[in-house]
Amino acid sequence: METTERLPRETAREYAIRVIKDNIISLELAPDSMVSENEVASQLGLSRTPVREAFIELGRMNVVEILPQKGSRILPIDYNMVEESHFLRLVLENAIVRLDCEQGEAKDFSVMEDNLKLQEHYVENPSPLKLLELDNQFHRELFKLGNKLQCYQWMMDGVTVHYDRIRRMSLNTIKDIKFVEDLKAILRAIQQKNPDKAETVMTKHLCRYKIDEKAIRMKYPNYFT
Repeated sequence: METTERLPRETAREYAIRVIKDNIISLELAPDSMVSENEVASQLGLSRTPVREAFIELGRMNVVEILPQKGSRILPIDYNMVEESHFLRLVLENAIVRLDCEQGEAKDFSVMEDNLKLQEHYVENPSPLKLLELDNQFHRELFKLGNKLQCYQWMMDGVTVHYDRIRRMSLNTIKDIKFVEDLKAILRAIQQKNPDKAETVMTKHLCRYKIDEKAIRMKYPNYFT
C-alpha cells in the first residue's frame, strides 16, 4: 500500500480513509484483496481505532467488506454502483459548468490553463496517477469558480470512489486519451459563456468510461462482480 503524509488539521480517521481510498482507486489495493487493520495502522503510524473506523466508513460506501476475525476485503467493482456514482457527478458537474458560464463577473482562468498544460505533458509522458490527480484538480477548480467548493468535497467524499476506480482503469487501458481535449473545450465554453456547449462536452467527458468499458473488462476480467 502506498502512503502519503498526513495533512494539517486532518484527523487520524480522515487520514486513514483518504489513504485507503486512494489505494483502492489506484488499484494498489486490488478488488478481492484482503487488508489487515494492524498492517494499515502500522504503515500509517496510527492506532487501530481510526483505521477500524475508516474501514467501517468505506464499508458504508460499498467498497470494503469487513470479515470478522479475517480482515477486510476490497470489493469487486459493481457497475450498478459505478452508474449511480456517475449519475451524481453528471448532475452536479453539469450544474456547475452552467453556473460558471452564467456568472457575470470576470474570472481568472490561469490555474485551469496551467493545469491543462501539465495534463498535456503527462499524456505525452504517460503517468496515469498524475493525470487522475490533475483531472480531479481541474474539476475542483470548476467548483471553486462557482463558489461551490463544499459541494465538490461532498461529491468526492461520497460514492464517487466507484466511478474513480473505472477512471483509473481507463487511463491504464486506453492509449488514445481524449479527456484532456474535453476539458479544454469545457474551459473554452465557460470563457465564451456558452452553458449549452459546456454541459454537452461535460456530459461526453463524464460518459467516456462507457465507451471504454469493453476494453477495461478485457484487461481486468477478474475485477468485477
